[in-house]
Amino acid sequence: MVKKILLLGSGELGKEFVIAAQRLGQNVVAVDSYKGAPAMQVADAFEVINMLDGKALDEIVAKHQPDLIVPEIEAIRTERFYDYEKQGILVVPSAKAANFTMDRRAIRDLAAKDLGIRTAKYQYASSLDAMYKVVEEIGMPCVVKPLMSSSGKGQSVIKCHDDIAKAWEIAGDKGRGDSGDVIVEAFVKFTSEITLLTVSQKDGSTLFCSPIGHIQERGDYQQSWQPAMISDADEKVAQEMAQKVTKALGGIGIWGVEFFICEDGVVFSELSPRPHDTGMVTLAGTQNFSQFELHCRAVLGLPIPEITLERIGASTVILANSEGSEPYFEGLEKAANYPKSDLRLFGKPTTREFRRMGITLAYNSVNENIYNTVEQAKEMAALITVKNK
Repeated sequence: MVKKILLLGSGELGKEFVIAAQRLGQNVVAVDSYKGAPAMQVADAFEVINMLDGKALDEIVAKHQPDLIVPEIEAIRTERFYDYEKQGILVVPSAKAANFTMDRRAIRDLAAKDLGIRTAKYQYASSLDAMYKVVEEIGMPCVVKPLMSSSGKGQSVIKCHDDIAKAWEIAGDKGRGDSGDVIVEAFVKFTSEITLLTVSQKDGSTLFCSPIGHIQERGDYQQSWQPAMISDADEKVAQEMAQKVTKALGGIGIWGVEFFICEDGVVFSELSPRPHDTGMVTLAGTQNFSQFELHCRAVLGLPIPEITLERIGASTVILANSEGSEPYFEGLEKAANYPKSDLRLFGKPTTREFRRMGITLAYNSVNENIYNTVEQAKEMAALITVKNK
């Protein structure tokens, strides 16, 4: 059952997916907008194109004739996926799901309006003037996001009137795709944020990983840990919400479903139809299968009998602090000296401020204190500095 997989987006998540796929004997072509992207370094072949160019995307699909198309990022001409499905290519999770989830408007309206799932109060704005009006109606503080972006790119928190124009500019500069519209969300007073990795199988039941807790800065994850310390009742509600929205979208594979845990219950935040950055904590061996192995098995149609929590774990990002090329790392020896630990360096060829260049991982037995494990991963990351030649 060797399949040719066209991976659209070749970052660190894609790299781990390629490794998981090749361990099952698959053939992967990694695609991204720049040469030397992490997944390209381990794939069977690679292509460099602008995936928002529909013609270029069509040409790559025609050239490689893949059995599966696996998107890893949002900046793709996803409406082309419907044609690829008609050609007999399996799009992951499905053409509909990929198209919906690459656009915050589509997924938020599906959750809130069509499915009645609890979300933050929100409105859209297509101009700066409209955004002033929307912010007044939503109230401050509020959060502004481009309709298409990933890893927190282009997000801002508006705390006062003077922040509005700047937030509009940031969303326009950092958002992906063609849409210049933004979504304005009421600020949710939460006690914690979680990601619930949810697996849709071809012939099996929907499965859930233990919830993953995480901390974000600038809209991007900084630390994650598994399991998150939430109540059984909140976990059950999150599972019900996740199953409801993933079932409506349809398809197969892993979903990163994000929630706010509040004093009065669970609030749906966002959904990604692929492995999630916070789920890199599963590389610490917290589960019987990492999120990348789960995604690979699901898209290949291999059964997943169960997902079990094997130990606790934590991850912390290693960030660059300036723009440059030919990066190298100092402090690896000190960080690697910690027991029950590991790390991953992504192999990105260039740096920029706050760019994620690697992660540290810490783990322990399930009866140990998760917060001590979180602190260990954080201490390890603090020892590592990204430099440029």
